[in-house]
Formats: sequence, structure tokens, C-alpha cells
Amino acid sequence: MSERDTIVAVATANGAAGIGVVRLSGPRAKPIAEALCATERPFVARQARYVRFHGADGEVIDDGLVIAFDAPRSFTGEDVVELQGHGNPRLLAQVVARCLALGARAARPGEFSERAFLEGKLDLAQAEAVADLITASSDAALRAARRSLDGVFSARVDELVEALTLLRVHVEAAIDFPEEEIDFLAAPELAARLARVEALHAALHRDAARGVRLVDGLHVVIVGAPNAGKSALMNALAGSERAIVTPIAGTTRDVLRDVIRIDGFELTLVDTAGLRETDDVVEAEGIRRARAEVAKADLVLAVLDDREADVAMARLRQERDVASRVFWVHTHADLTGTAGRVEQRDDGWHLWIDAPHGLGLGALRERLRDAAGVGEGSSGAFSARTRHVEAIVRAGTHLADAAAQLRARQGELAAEDLRLAQDALGEITGRISSDALLGRIFSSFCIGK
Repeated sequence: MSERDTIVAVATANGAAGIGVVRLSGPRAKPIAEALCATERPFVARQARYVRFHGADGEVIDDGLVIAFDAPRSFTGEDVVELQGHGNPRLLAQVVARCLALGARAARPGEFSERAFLEGKLDLAQAEAVADLITASSDAALRAARRSLDGVFSARVDELVEALTLLRVHVEAAIDFPEEEIDFLAAPELAARLARVEALHAALHRDAARGVRLVDGLHVVIVGAPNAGKSALMNALAGSERAIVTPIAGTTRDVLRDVIRIDGFELTLVDTAGLRETDDVVEAEGIRRARAEVAKADLVLAVLDDREADVAMARLRQERDVASRVFWVHTHADLTGTAGRVEQRDDGWHLWIDAPHGLGLGALRERLRDAAGVGEGSSGAFSARTRHVEAIVRAGTHLADAAAQLRARQGELAAEDLRLAQDALGEITGRISSDALLGRIFSSFCIGK
């Protein structure tokens, strides 16, 4: 690895707690820090020392602790020095300015994590988990980010890649020895390896999608006919009068959204205009926007007036995107004597509630927790990003194509599809990456990480 310049940035600043950290990384990190601290004694790695930080005129800027880390035993894999002082942003800015005058360069957003990746200290998924750990909005998201940083997600990807490699070896052998009497492409061993790859891929896709929901939060859209109880449900879940509730059909004419927390996890809740045929231009635009929200929802709460549930359900099933991932929420269940009832059917969960009185809402919240990936069975969850899922989906497309080619005994074409699948998975951990991809990923980090 060629020698890089030395970078500096404020790693953390918390005036309320009285703590601020400036981080240096690169070949001149220790000489710059020693000049800043006006010390003739070299810093000893991993030993905290009380120091004073001096300006160019020798005046004391601040005082605090300094800890040095020698390459490669540091976060970035380079020489690193952390200067711990008081959290006043003005003091920290003066310390950074002095480091710049001594030869450091201001770090770009995410450059410390980028250097850790380039030095092999972290793979790309782990580096992204650093940012997820910082921005996590719930305890579940924190735990998931920690698992990704510890390599849980990467290990799952590597397991799939290893199984895929063994499959490729088998297919390549069949191509290299076409004169053999044995039909390698028809061997049971090949079918077993393909089945294992497909199973690992399906599980990774499912768990990575859950990881995205943990990072980004669940996007939940409430749909239903006018006066079905959508706005009352919105208010009950939000715990406030966010939506106007009246007996007049068509009261909600635009999309109303709110970011709420339920039992420690975050979701975006969207109330929409009632779905029906209308000549009202404004209401029709609200219905169009409602359908657009449904198309990008993680979960749809399809609201049914329980007094006419079958008819309402039949109408909602005609909506193209409603049935993909849906909870059927039966409202006005106090009038039918079914409030609190819960059933899992072939078409999804059915829950009977009385929103104004809170009956059945506990069961709905529990189902929402499960849908967000923080309910029962989420102990092994890891954080993931949309780009990871997109790469997994592309890999799945190539796997499906490879399976079709193997059935047609087209070994060369199958081998190429398997290679493309492996390349797609390599983008997740950075085994295969481009400068443009790296730039896009690390530019989203905060400065100092």
C-alpha cells in the first residue's frame, strides 16, 4: 500500500458531556501530535498521557489526554493518534487548525473508515456498519449494526460465496472434460450443491431485507375505503390526533405521514385517502398518491370495516400492490363483538381492533415489531443497506438463469451466470468494487469516521 498523507478531523464533540476527540491518521500522525503537545518524549502506543495542546505561539489551547496507536494495530491500520480534550467546538477547531498548520490534511467524510477498508481492517459491509452504528435509532438497530461490524453479515455472504464457488468448480469440470462418458451436469451432487446455494441465497435475501428495515425503519401505509377507520387507526398508533376523524367520507385527501416509535423501534406511518371511484379532482389526486405510497411500502395495513369486511376485502384485492405484504385490520370490531381477535390466514394476518378504545392494538403492535425485524426470533439480526439487497437480488437472477442453463445442459452459459452471481455478491463486502462505488458509500459518512 503506497504511503498516504496524514488526515485530521474532529471524531466526537459533546460540549454537554465536556468531551471532545480529535483524530489523526497517517504516517505523520505521531510527529504532528508531538509537536502540538510540545513534548520531546515519544508517545508510547496504547498508553494514555496527560498533555497540553499548544498553538503556534506556544500559548495553551486546551489540555487533555493523548493516546497513540501504532500501525497496523489501529482502526485505520495506520499510525493513529487520538487527542481527547474539552468538548467546546471552538477549542476543537483550534486544535484541528494547529494540526493542519503542522502538515495534516482535513479528512473527507468517511475517510477514516475508507482507509480501514483499504488497509484490510474492515470489509465494505463492516465499514458501512460503522455509520449504521452511529445513526441507529433503536436498541434493535444498534445490536444489528454491532453484529454487522463484528462480521456476522459478511460471514453469511462468504458462506454463500463458498458454496457458489464449489458449484462453479463442478460446472467448470464438466466443461473441461466433455469427452468423459459421465454426464457431470446430470450428477446428483451438482443438484445438491445448486439446492444448497439457492437455500443460502433465499435465507440471506430474507435476513438482509430485515436488516434494511432495522436501519431505515419500517414504511407502513394505511389504505382502505372512505370511513373505514384509517385515520382513527393512525391516531391510535401515533398516540396523538395526527389525522382528522369525521363521519364525512373523503375527509383525508392527501398523504399524511408521521415517524413514530413503538416499543423502541421506529416506523414511518402513512395515512392515505380512501380508495374509491370519484369525480372530485382533488380527491382523485389524493387517491393517486395513495396508490403511489402503497407501491413503495414495506407493509400495508389494509383497513376493513368489520361490518362489511368481505366486500371491502374483495375491493382492496383489486388494488395491484396491496396484497404483496399486508395485514388485514378489521375496524369497528367493538360493534361486531370481535375486538382483540387475531388470526393468521393464507393471505396474511387478520387483526380485529377498536381503535378509539385501544382494543386489539397490542396485538397489532406486536405484529409490527415482527415485521420490522425486532420481534421474537430477531436475536441474530444484522444491519444491511438497500444496495446490499439489490446485489443479492441480482445474484438471485443470475442463479435462476444458471439453473435454467444447467437443466438445458448448457454448461458454458451456466458457468458465466454463476460467475456474475459471485461478482454481485462480491460487491457487498468489497471483494469486487469500483472507485465510483467506494466514493458513493463513504461520502455518506460523517467527518471523523
